[in-house]
Amino acid sequence: MWQRILLISSMLAVAWAGVFPNYHPHFDFVQWTTDKSLDDYEAESKWWQTASFYQIYPRSFKDTNGDGVGDLKGITENLSYLKEIGVTATWLSPIFTSPMADFGYDIANFFEIDPLFGTMADFEALMKEAHRLGIKIILDFVPNHSSDECEWFKKSASGHPFYKDFYIWHPGKMIDGVRHPPTNWVSVFRGSAWEWNEQRQEYYLHQFVKKQPDLNYRNPLVRDTMKMVLQFWLFKGVAGFRVDAVPHIFEKHADANGNWPDEPRNPSVNDPDDYGYLDHIYTVNQPETIDLVYMFRKVLDDFKSEYGGEDRILMTESYAPLDVVMQYYGNGTREGAQIPFNFLIIEELGNNSNAFNYAETINKWLKNMPEGKTANWVLGNHDQNRIGSRLGEDRIDMMNMLTFTLPGCSVTYMGEEIGMTDVWISWNDTVDPSACNSNPDKYESLSRDPERTPFQWSDAFQAGFSKANKTWLPISPLYREVNVEKERSNPLSHLNIFKQLHKLRGEPTMKHGKVEVKALKQNVLGVKRTLLKEFTYVTLMNIFNEVETFNLKEAFENIPEEMVYEVVTDKSKAKRGDRLKTNSVTLQPKEAVILKSPGRLDTTVGYYLYYTAEEQTHN
Repeated sequence: MWQRILLISSMLAVAWAGVFPNYHPHFDFVQWTTDKSLDDYEAESKWWQTASFYQIYPRSFKDTNGDGVGDLKGITENLSYLKEIGVTATWLSPIFTSPMADFGYDIANFFEIDPLFGTMADFEALMKEAHRLGIKIILDFVPNHSSDECEWFKKSASGHPFYKDFYIWHPGKMIDGVRHPPTNWVSVFRGSAWEWNEQRQEYYLHQFVKKQPDLNYRNPLVRDTMKMVLQFWLFKGVAGFRVDAVPHIFEKHADANGNWPDEPRNPSVNDPDDYGYLDHIYTVNQPETIDLVYMFRKVLDDFKSEYGGEDRILMTESYAPLDVVMQYYGNGTREGAQIPFNFLIIEELGNNSNAFNYAETINKWLKNMPEGKTANWVLGNHDQNRIGSRLGEDRIDMMNMLTFTLPGCSVTYMGEEIGMTDVWISWNDTVDPSACNSNPDKYESLSRDPERTPFQWSDAFQAGFSKANKTWLPISPLYREVNVEKERSNPLSHLNIFKQLHKLRGEPTMKHGKVEVKALKQNVLGVKRTLLKEFTYVTLMNIFNEVETFNLKEAFENIPEEMVYEVVTDKSKAKRGDRLKTNSVTLQPKEAVILKSPGRLDTTVGYYLYYTAEEQTHN
């Protein structure tokens, strides 16, 4: 009998491997029928592999001192909210000493807390409360550049022997007796990427704003110093780092004379100050960047080896070709980032994308991911339009359903769980340097301010964010309808659906099961999650505005005759717990649901069989 079971299980494992050969969950059917229990596999799981990550933009989360800017005490006082919505770990955008030319991404001291946000004692209090609640803290690590007000840069400009080559300097080139920047390289924030320094009488490179000089990672002293930065915050108890702007860290190596080549023109862009004017073949995605990520990972692993505890993680930001991003995971001998951010949903899916587009985008990551690695799904961040503005407010719930029911971990930008949308900001109120470096006619297409507005806690003054008469960015005019307090009382609010999804993420099938993603029709996407001896779940999304009817049993194999509505939205006619016949499923316009099998999946009789909860017996 057992030989027959093993043969059947082996055949099933081979069949499933054909669905996603590169996706390897923690379970193997043969092992499950023999020597391993669910507890065994749970013990092998890492905390981050199915985690719910939540990005906090500290300026906009909660202001406790009335200056109109969020602070560390505001985060600490509201960590219980993160616990309420099921957050495993929260990533904080930069909180370090900074002149705020780019709102904290221009760091003047990598070892200090900026007084705008509080003190080191405030940070330590935050860490203590987070530990009490079981929430991990991830810090933003900005390795590409510092502020020009950083002591390192000041000493480099003065020619200090230790810091002389901490940054990328060049005297420029003389043309007809006139000094010019060394190359035609363009800053991400418009204009030349080179700025003249009077004291040193040389140009320095800045791939972002001119107050953000690029560090020189070909100098081993820089690499060693940044290792010390990581170690300093690890000793403070952080669980890892989100690494900013990774593709920009290295430029092409200079030639024997210390010169770099110009980058070629991009003929589709005619504005010479626009970043897209050039094809950036020498200033991003250089091969040395991958090795640097591996070096950062080793710092974290060495710390764990010496001091114990759980994994410390790297989350890398890289808007780069997929084959490059996949290298961030590691190369088979060296480990890289556990979570190289997956921006495919942001980059590839728009308001008119159909179910085939969605399936292609999702499967692209799963098929290309190296063996044994963990997928991640990012819907938004402080640099991207909010999901409700990008894809539509009526798709907010379905997109949260999608990311929570796909394998791996999810990354949520604060406010997406309550359905916050972009806020229009006038030219006079605009503060984002990306937009301020342009003009009143062009700024809206460049500004990131709309997605950075203060969090909406309640319908009270300033949405409960601050008692200040003026906040650093305007409050959304929709705050009276879209806020935490109001949504807590509505069972089908974005917030409460988000909470349901978190609870569902804890189910064994969602944590360890197989996945199959496909377009069932032009407008309908299906995600099936299956695990032996556990419940099967199917997420269904009607992406557009027509009523859609289809046969779910024909769309996926081994679907039971009936399933149960596990998660519904305000667009659903059905209620949670209702049953439906799977040979004829109807979805309302923009409706998304999650269905659950009436019993657990078993193969011990030689084929898939669903038992009811009452009939289920465990060996």
